[in-house]
Amino acid sequence: MIPGQRTRPYHVFPDVPGSCTIARCDGFCSDRTRKTPYHMTREGLVNTQRYRDRRVYVTGGSSGIGLSAARQFFRLGADVLIFARSPEMLQRVAGEIDHHRVSQDQRISWRVMDVSIREQVNAEVLEAVGEFGIPDIVINSAGQSYSQYFEQTTPEIFDSLIQTNLYGTWNVLSSLVPFMKTSGGHIVTVSSIAGLLGVFGYSAYGASKFAVVGLSQSLRDELLPYGIRVSVLCPPDTDTPMLERENLTKPPETTALSAGAGIMSPNDVARAMITGMEKGRFIILPGFEAKGIHLLYRLVPGLVEKIIQYQIARAQKGS
Repeated sequence: MIPGQRTRPYHVFPDVPGSCTIARCDGFCSDRTRKTPYHMTREGLVNTQRYRDRRVYVTGGSSGIGLSAARQFFRLGADVLIFARSPEMLQRVAGEIDHHRVSQDQRISWRVMDVSIREQVNAEVLEAVGEFGIPDIVINSAGQSYSQYFEQTTPEIFDSLIQTNLYGTWNVLSSLVPFMKTSGGHIVTVSSIAGLLGVFGYSAYGASKFAVVGLSQSLRDELLPYGIRVSVLCPPDTDTPMLERENLTKPPETTALSAGAGIMSPNDVARAMITGMEKGRFIILPGFEAKGIHLLYRLVPGLVEKIIQYQIARAQKGS
């Protein structure tokens, strides 16, 4: 036996749907030497009861970061309610998430909701709280992206981004905060690295995401006395359907700048978000590149601006 190796194996939940590989498992994976159920994933040993009986609301939960967050929380034992606009997609992804359940009494449910329509949000949230319960965690992942030169960005596109990204966040929080003030919890808004640093080609998108950061910072202090923590997630480019649509109109200068921040998978972003939440971080920056860019801009903004201008000029010469 290898020195230090355990004599009793952990129960293992495969990443694909199926039952535990250990015989006589009691419905979820556990090490019999521990009081808390665990299971093994590619990321290592995970406490599947860390979020047991926690209720998690995820807007934009049918794809991208929202879907990955919903899946991660469900695998950690939480009850998850996802919101999005397409009932077909919601039904499909809810069935997929259900394959990751770690206890028989877990709940995964969904509701159709457009976060930009205030009356609809108010009605859906009221029904959700009555049926599912007050959330312990809210992930505001519903959003819209667009990249284009300023003069080619129409007022309609600008309004749409503000309505979805800013008002969508406001609508959800204004409906949920009164309920959460009675029990506390954790709110995560989703901004972007472009919400911390102005980026060429993101005049509309960046404006909406800067506003989300400002809203979150104000709420952080205002809600703290009620036991509500607030974090804002600021990821770099993430491999999602939204990025694919964004790339259709993205200027070459923006493409060159984005390459420096790297691209992440939504699963990696969701894991970084949960880690940041547990560490009590306000601004959560997934990935080494995003952290490095943010730190450099805070310490030597003039140098960063010169680097950005050089990359823009280089891209323009090559186009």
